[in-house]
Amino acid sequence: MVTKPSDITDSTFVAEVIEGSNTQPVLVDFWAAWCGPCKMVAPVLEQIQEEQEGKLRVVKVDVDDNQQVASKYGVMSIPTIILFKGGSEVKRIVGFRAKEFILSQIGDYIKVAE
Repeated sequence: MVTKPSDITDSTFVAEVIEGSNTQPVLVDFWAAWCGPCKMVAPVLEQIQEEQEGKLRVVKVDVDDNQQVASKYGVMSIPTIILFKGGSEVKRIVGFRAKEFILSQIGDYIKVAE
């Protein structure tokens, strides 16, 4: 069963992402419902979450509904995918990218399942 990434809001971001990334890296997908490339990357991130279960958590932030956190992290284009580890941003990917590319970028921060 595929678990969908959790929806994070301005009010839950610190607890879920910043504090949560102290125990496990958190990959945040900044997206919007009207964004075509966001819809393309969503199933890719679901696959990554399923394959990396226990090593990585994937969450989503709707930039239309949560402008405070999107602004704080300077999200100017979507999709923007940011990996947080130890409470800080460690990697940023802007635009649609293939699963292999995303894994190649975040692999140093998580133990990637083969």
